[in-house]
Amino acid sequence: MILEHALLYVKAEDTAAYEEALKTALPLISATPGFIKLEVRPCIEKVGCYLLLVEWEKLEDHTIGFRGSERYLKWKALLHPFYNPFPEVLHFGENLFSR
Repeated sequence: MILEHALLYVKAEDTAAYEEALKTALPLISATPGFIKLEVRPCIEKVGCYLLLVEWEKLEDHTIGFRGSERYLKWKALLHPFYNPFPEVLHFGENLFSR
């Protein structure tokens, strides 16, 4: 399993519109083969900051399967205009420690 991580920054006055757009966009990513789970968590200390976590079966499910799809173009149109700055997306391997 691969874990995709990004910190998403949205202007405070745009958070309600962003969250509505996100609800519309969720079926686009979840329809991708290899998609496991998605979480978007709002930051408690900073309004407009969100933590995105997406679980994929393998890296290529995200980088090729989703990003290479028509669904990604729709995802991009819905969500990318909200981001300032544009987020850095990183991928992480299996958990080393669990408690």
